[in-house]
Amino acid sequence: MELIDTFFNWDILLRSFPILMRGLSNTVVLACCSIVLGTFAGLLLCLVRLYAPRPVQLLAVAYIDMFRALPILVLLILIYYALPFVGIRFSSFVSALLALSMVLAAFTAEVCRAGIQNVPVGQFEAAATLGMPFWLGMRKIILPQAVKVIIPPLTSNSIAVFKDTALASVVAMPDLLKQAQDTQALMANPTPLIGAAIIYLALLWPLVRVVGYLEARNQRLQMR
Repeated sequence: MELIDTFFNWDILLRSFPILMRGLSNTVVLACCSIVLGTFAGLLLCLVRLYAPRPVQLLAVAYIDMFRALPILVLLILIYYALPFVGIRFSSFVSALLALSMVLAAFTAEVCRAGIQNVPVGQFEAAATLGMPFWLGMRKIILPQAVKVIIPPLTSNSIAVFKDTALASVVAMPDLLKQAQDTQALMANPTPLIGAAIIYLALLWPLVRVVGYLEARNQRLQMR
């Protein structure tokens, strides 16, 4: 009973639930904004990496390599705590949004590059033969075919970003984890942390199953 009262106290869980829900709303907003911004930035970065002049390509490669290797936590601390020393200040939300989006963009760029390069060369030649401008052919012919390949890893990266929103608690953003930590301290009981873990699991487990389905479906299509 002591274990249940300490980690699974139903009364404390019910009292902390409204606070956790406020944190969850902040987490969802941060995750959605980061995913949208990071995905579009990653696609643009991918196109620069593939088709820009050589010097610009090298800059894109340097960005991708650096931000794939840099831990999000380190980047978040640099943005929130270091930039004010040079006169640049961001709120905790914007700092977390920038850190998550910048890292996601680097991973998305590589995923999109693999998807575009997986499209047969004949499709590029067909677009050119039809007289399509580059961007129109990319939008109408190339990207729709590449999407079939890139959706599973993009979905997996999005789940990783959702989990990484917990790092925003380091800069005092009132996300789900931060609210759980504050509630734990207030009630002197770790049950709110267990509640936060259950909420994360309830949200992310279905998404993990979706990724598994998309990967299996993509393998079946490739075997045909």
